Parts: sequence; C-alpha cells; structure tokens
Amino acid sequence: MIWIFDSWLGWLSVRKELAKVMPDQNFCYIADSAYCPYWRKKPEQLQDRCRKLTNFLIEQWKCDLIVVACNTATAAAIEVLRSEYSIPFVWMEPAIKPAILHSKTWTVWVLATDWTFKWALYHRTLTQFQWDVKVIEQVWDWLVELVEQNRTESEEAKELLTKYLTPMIDKNIDHIVLWCTHYPFLIPMIEKILEERWVWNKITVINPAPAVALQSQRILKSLKINNEWPKNENKFYSTWNVQILKNFVENITSWFETNIQTELTKRWNTFQHLTLQENDK
Repeated sequence: MIWIFDSWLGWLSVRKELAKVMPDQNFCYIADSAYCPYWRKKPEQLQDRCRKLTNFLIEQWKCDLIVVACNTATAAAIEVLRSEYSIPFVWMEPAIKPAILHSKTWTVWVLATDWTFKWALYHRTLTQFQWDVKVIEQVWDWLVELVEQNRTESEEAKELLTKYLTPMIDKNIDHIVLWCTHYPFLIPMIEKILEERWVWNKITVINPAPAVALQSQRILKSLKINNEWPKNENKFYSTWNVQILKNFVENITSWFETNIQTELTKRWNTFQHLTLQENDK
C-alpha cells in the first residue's frame, strides 16, 4: 500500500505518473489542505506536520511506502523523516540535474516556491553539475493558487505565463524545470504558448513526477512488497473541506487517462475528513 501526501492538490500530478508504472497498485492519499500553503510555514512547523501525517499512516494503516508529493515538504522535512522512521520514503528530487546534463544552449529555467530554493540538496546538486550552464531561478508561488482555483486554462493564466515565458525564450533557454507538484497542471498551457512562439520543439519541460514513480516502483520491487489489498481499495483523506477537493478533481478529470478518471469519479464516496492537531501558526 502506497500512501501519498501533499498540502493540497499536487498529489494528483504524482498519482498520474505512479499509475502509469504500477497500474495494479493501490494508492491512498492525504490532501493536507487545512495546512495549505506549505510554503508559508516555517521549517520546524512543516517538520512537525509531516511527523503527524506519518504517525497517522503508520498507526492507522498498513503502510509500505510514503510518497512526499510536495517539494516544499521535501525540502523542509525529508531528512528528519528519514532519520526518525524506518518506513521507506520517496520524495521530490530537484530535477535540475537532467536539465543541466542535456542542455544544448547552456541555459535552463527552474520554477519553484521560495522555500524550495533554500534546500541544501538543491545547492549541492548545482555545485556538482552546474559547470558553465546558466541556471535561472524564479519563484512562482502565485501559480500554486492559480492551480488550486482551477484556472489553469484561463486567459489570466495564459497572460501571466506568456509574461514570464517570453523573456526566458529570448534568453535562449532549452529546459524548463517545474519544481512544484502543482505546476504540471500548467503544462498544456505552457506548451500552447511555446507552440504559438514556434519554439515547442526547442524547449523541454521537465516534470519530476515520472522519476518519483519509477523510484517508488524500484523500492517496492527491492523490498518484495506486493499489493495485498483488493484492487481499487483506495482511501482518500482531506484535512479540510472534502467537497472542495471533489469539485476540483471532477473539473480536471480530462487531464488524466481514462482508467484514472474512472477510479476518481467512482470513488468519491470513500473520501473522509481527517482532523490533525494544528501546529502553531
């Protein structure tokens, strides 16, 4: 049994990739929307929150693997979680390495929340692989809210993305790293803008989620963990208003493959509210 948690909706983009490589596996979720947005919290607050989520999963469910489907939570808490728990974790790695290694224009663009850029692993990766490649960092916190409001196809989204993409295209970038699990929802609009600018075949958009899915698959195989639950016996939790989460996913099911659409739309009655003691804000 794989459990995924995130501050709100990012788990959906990771879930999509997990289902591609492990279609028969059960995936259960916690959308910690009561504590969203994570990027506005202090590191120690996020660490404590992630402990609470992990404790719930270990104490209440037979949990084989936990996927931390949030870059900010990963940056703030993954080292603490790995040191304090024996259960295996998979987390969102900074996908800057493949961008740097495959860049032909020596210029890449990394989009993330402010906290994520402070992560030590990100800076270690830059030190090891950056060489002469120019890495342009940009904080896109406001895009998280755009996704959560289900406005990824709106004119506002197109105007804002065009505003930020245009100068990057002029700087001859050839890779865009989406280092937030909310951002893949914007890939269709990004690709539309790149096509309008006639550069869709010159710029690669990197989504870290496929690598997370493959790593999860490798860990389960190495530990010889089989899916012991009946197929599709999934669990869904939200720490906030469940109906809001249901409404969002019902509006974006076209973003998923048909089999995932079927699962999500048929199983809304399994959604449950989860109450965790809130940290001091």
